[in-house]
Amino acid sequence: MTCPICKKPTVESYRPFCSKRCADVDLGRWLGGEYAVPSQDPEEQIDALEEIAKQNDTLH
Repeated sequence: MTCPICKKPTVESYRPFCSKRCADVDLGRWLGGEYAVPSQDPEEQIDALEEIAKQNDTLH
């Protein structure tokens, strides 16, 4: 198995990562919203689209 962040071999104590650094990078991505679990709930999808529209309005 290889580390999903840097592709180096994994280390058992940090599995599925190779190091604490890669584990922290992954955690940062989750906390920063780079990863998301898709939802099949139509109400949540509408809420997400509205949030994206608000973010786009504040950027322009």
